[in-house]
Amino acid sequence: MATLKYNSEDEINQVKNTILERRRELVQQSQILSRTLYKDKKREHQPNTNHTLLPFSHYTRFLYTSLSPHRYSPNPSKTQTVQTVQQTFKSGYTRPLKFRRHQLEQLWRLIDENTDALCEVLYKDLRKHRNEATLGELVTTKEDINDALVHLEEWAKDERTTPSFINRVGTTCIKRKEPKGAVLVIAPWNYPVYLALTPLVGAIAAGCSAVLKPSEVAPHSARLIAELVPRYLDNKAFMVINGGAPETTQLLDHKWDHIFYTGNGTVAKIIMKAAAKHLTSLTLELGGKSPVIIDENANMAVAAKRIAFGKAFNAGQTCIAPDYVLVTAKAEEKLIPALKNAYLEMYGSDPQASKDYGRIVNTRHFKRLCNVLMENKSGDVVIGGQADENDLFIAPTVIANVERDDKLMEEEIFGPLLPLIRVTDIDDAIEYINSKDEPLALYIFSTNKKLINKVLDSTRSGGVLVNDTLMHVSENSLPFGGTGPSGMGAYHGRHSFDTFTHVRSTMIKGLSPMMESAMAIRYAPYTPQGLSIARVIMETVPQFKKGFLQRYIKWIVVGILFGVHYARNRRLQ
Repeated sequence: MATLKYNSEDEINQVKNTILERRRELVQQSQILSRTLYKDKKREHQPNTNHTLLPFSHYTRFLYTSLSPHRYSPNPSKTQTVQTVQQTFKSGYTRPLKFRRHQLEQLWRLIDENTDALCEVLYKDLRKHRNEATLGELVTTKEDINDALVHLEEWAKDERTTPSFINRVGTTCIKRKEPKGAVLVIAPWNYPVYLALTPLVGAIAAGCSAVLKPSEVAPHSARLIAELVPRYLDNKAFMVINGGAPETTQLLDHKWDHIFYTGNGTVAKIIMKAAAKHLTSLTLELGGKSPVIIDENANMAVAAKRIAFGKAFNAGQTCIAPDYVLVTAKAEEKLIPALKNAYLEMYGSDPQASKDYGRIVNTRHFKRLCNVLMENKSGDVVIGGQADENDLFIAPTVIANVERDDKLMEEEIFGPLLPLIRVTDIDDAIEYINSKDEPLALYIFSTNKKLINKVLDSTRSGGVLVNDTLMHVSENSLPFGGTGPSGMGAYHGRHSFDTFTHVRSTMIKGLSPMMESAMAIRYAPYTPQGLSIARVIMETVPQFKKGFLQRYIKWIVVGILFGVHYARNRRLQ
């Protein structure tokens, strides 16, 4: 157990008493749960009561974390956490589908039975309204779990493939779906529940063990996750480590079978460097400056409301939030008043007084956003602009006439500031998008199919959404991920399962003497005749050159070889 330093003997005694009291509370809760579950025979699931009475060091670690957002778990390298999840996976404990299904069900119950508590911590960390917390974090995660439960057997089933001609006879080809192993999930602060648990869904479904590292920037959410996961999931297979950069660095020193990181590009480079030491595979969910293109003929009222929604949701702290709008002068004249009306309808004349509008996560990010706005040399604030550091409030803000090379356009904004960039036409908009790194999302507002296809054919991005914002992240049938600087790999639905799965190519051949004779031409000593026969068997004639003879020549040659083999055996008899 890590050594804790305090200023006085009284403080030490106070902490010890608090630890003991917390332990007694957890024991009482466990006993109450056990009695309740015993009486209620209709209830099919049980909390992880076998793991409720953890070692004393666990309670110290949890309480120590809960006392202060700046005090974290003991050094992971000095605990058995990483070794435990690695040994658990190697033992085959997480592989059975029955185990995976039960853990997925338990994860669903974790969310369902603790909705109020989860909404409360999300409000404390980000001032998220219950609607945003429920729909943006909890329901979406539960739907991902439901999708995995419905399709688990289908996804995990081995697939047989059709062998090529040379292996057609006496050969079975199989794609085995095997879990990658012990994985590390590093979650961000902006959606601290959804972006922590959704990757975990894929890891569980694939049969992996996992260590989850929540973000210390959302301390209330991180602490609750660290409390709930051991109560619902198997403690030998799934563990939570809280902490900051030092703890994350220590976790990265270990050899993982896969690392899943959601966050910014700067940290992603550090993680890639750490993973390179062990040649560990990675999934990186990053971000970027996601542009919006508005056709002059689009329904501006609808477009404005959907853009305002995407930018104000979670106070703009979303990796796929609209980052800037590319608009012609004619369209801008209609867009600005439409945006004003949209924000007015959603948050009233004073967004700070609205219970529906969130807050910036902390003072550092608040100052970053204010500095970006103040250092911007061009542009006119046409909507919003108000800020209150004591409340971490920044109003939904629209800045018109922003120059293309100004401060606002250098990096992802990640806040409620929306620059409008003038373009002459669609070609000008495409050229500007292509002058920047590939974004995580691209939004097009138009009903002109020709224009839409032109943008799709001429640009690159992680995903595209036409005539809306954000909503593609909720669709499990589509992969969610970036390209280039906006990320690598994808997840959601089947794609989450695939991310944590190794497809193991497996070929099974027979030991038939007849086939051995037919394939003896591959062995030395080599002959020109053997090469000619091998080429006929192995080399495929392109479809555009095939005639009748070419189409069946392989079967003719194979038939001759079998005939020769049969005749030779008859002579030997």
